[in-house]
Amino acid sequence: MGKLGLIIRREYLAKVRNRSFIVMTILSPLLIVGMIVLIAYLTKINDNEKRVISILNESAFFHQEFKPTEQISYIHLDGLSLDDAKDSINSMGYYGLLYLPYGKDVEQVAKSAYLYTKDNPNTQMTQHLEGIIQRRLRQGRLEKLGVSQDQFSQVEQPFEINLATFDGEKSVKGINEIKAFIGGGFGYAIMMFIIIYGGFVMRSVIEEKTSRIIEVIISSVKPFQLMLGKIIGTSLAGITQFTIWLISASLLLFLAVMLFGIDLGSMAESSNMPPGAMNEMSQLATMDSEMMTYAREILDIPWGLLIVSFFIYFVLGYLIYSSIYAAIGAAVDNETDTQQFIFPIILPLMLAIYVGFFSVFSNPHGPIAVGFSLFPLTSPIVMLMRLPGGIGEGGVPLWQLLVSIALLIITFLGIVSLAAKIYRVGILMYGKKPTYKELIKWLRY
Repeated sequence: MGKLGLIIRREYLAKVRNRSFIVMTILSPLLIVGMIVLIAYLTKINDNEKRVISILNESAFFHQEFKPTEQISYIHLDGLSLDDAKDSINSMGYYGLLYLPYGKDVEQVAKSAYLYTKDNPNTQMTQHLEGIIQRRLRQGRLEKLGVSQDQFSQVEQPFEINLATFDGEKSVKGINEIKAFIGGGFGYAIMMFIIIYGGFVMRSVIEEKTSRIIEVIISSVKPFQLMLGKIIGTSLAGITQFTIWLISASLLLFLAVMLFGIDLGSMAESSNMPPGAMNEMSQLATMDSEMMTYAREILDIPWGLLIVSFFIYFVLGYLIYSSIYAAIGAAVDNETDTQQFIFPIILPLMLAIYVGFFSVFSNPHGPIAVGFSLFPLTSPIVMLMRLPGGIGEGGVPLWQLLVSIALLIITFLGIVSLAAKIYRVGILMYGKKPTYKELIKWLRY
């Protein structure tokens, strides 16, 4: 263990003293916060752009329906033909011309209406205008049926079923998705750490192998100890860097919000959310009781269990994948030769993120979600998506959590032993591009 400790210390110090490591540790939080500030600024500029729509209304309808908003203003034209109106609007640089021709009723007018623009209009603009015309159409149809607008509004009152648990606690829609997003955030952090720092382990092995330093090192250290020391030392350096990033980026973001008055909420509001999701979010924002329920549900998430599980899955998942990265680094002579082996490593992580989100969102206790949360190569991500629901009744069964961790430990021991065999043979192999057939042959040595 003394030699292993020396290797870990050497790898850790070599990483943290590296100039590029220091530069990226300092610059990354600045770049991340700077990008957030830039996006918020550009979003604000984009939202401040006001578009002018000219309306040529030849019908007897649509008099007071078009009211200006923060993004759209309207100009009504009178006494112009359609061609003259298009030429005039185009020359003045207005956004578009809404033409409402003559018609006997509002249905005929709506069917013949056109929006003329220089370029293709954006979806938000067309949906806004369509909504105005749709409301007027509905009013005209109601008048034909002898139903007033007030009467129809009462008939169309939205209905939402009350939700509660068997214990009598009120619940709200979408909380499972929010919990999955929280767990998915932890899982995504694990995936990024594995990809970034697993690559560091692989490149470190390749550098020592190509410089022939490895031949001197393994004369006094077992290949298994060297591989494990590199993995642990690099992971400790990565944890150090991530911790510095988290603290410094949080402080910088707080200062940016305080100094520049950045509205981070506007970024989410202006994102391309589906109309239904935006409506639900706006309804939630006006319902204090539901917001309190959301806050209570989020506070009721077993954060202690989630954080402890994160570290367990983080350590075991990283050790499994970094062992594979180290074995690949020992098998090749340069980074170019690693490309054929990298995709099979990243594939389970990608499946865990995408399939995990879809399966956990729809049914966190379904066979796909349970299977991926037990499979060792995907469980560090998918299980963390399920854990915000808790353990036991209504959450993840305790046996599934224990089986998942046990399978991870068994897989780690198996993969480390196999990776050590490849590492032991490959570390002294030069001048030959390895194939999968060669790697299988090395496992038998």
